[in-house]
Amino acid sequence: MDARDTVYELMPASAGQMAEQELARELRAGSQAAFNYLIAVYHQPLYRLLYHLLQDPTEAADAVQDAFLKVFRSAAQFEGRCSVKTWLYRIAVHEAANHRRWWRRHKRRETSLDESAGEGVAWSERLSSPQESPLSLAMRAETRRRLETILAGIPEPFRTTVVLRDLEDLGYEEIAEVTGAHLGTVKSRLVRGREMVRRQLLETELLRAGAPARETL
Repeated sequence: MDARDTVYELMPASAGQMAEQELARELRAGSQAAFNYLIAVYHQPLYRLLYHLLQDPTEAADAVQDAFLKVFRSAAQFEGRCSVKTWLYRIAVHEAANHRRWWRRHKRRETSLDESAGEGVAWSERLSSPQESPLSLAMRAETRRRLETILAGIPEPFRTTVVLRDLEDLGYEEIAEVTGAHLGTVKSRLVRGREMVRRQLLETELLRAGAPARETL
């Protein structure tokens, strides 16, 4: 292990601690330490993103592995024209699309026994506040399940756009780079995607209240 590897291992897992250009240069050079650092910083964010897009913890975990494998294989071609984060998210979104296509060709035969556990990992940081009461946590969990169910029914590319903007907090320009869409298209998809979510939420509330769903029209 050389001095450069030691520096990488001693650095805290925060993307802001390392200059983008330096990180890109080390990745292109094939630095294993830089690649390990990338995994340490972005594994959880990419898992969260892919879980929201695929709605399955096992599939999300597999997609994360596939995404990082593609990152490793294509690192030499990364030119640094976009941020490392944008590059990673672009690969992850593409991998999610690959997994969705695979599921459309192969009928899903069983429900993962790890679904509940995976869901807890994806949302653990948001549900671990000691200041929240059990009732508050239960209500948030119920709202989360309803939102995830609704998101699962939102067609692409609107779902990806909503997830990237409202759950991952990416800017419009970043989403355009990740998805390869024009800025105006991103904004249009976001408006339509949000409206789909809003309508589904309203319909769900009406159904829970015993009102007919047609009242949402």
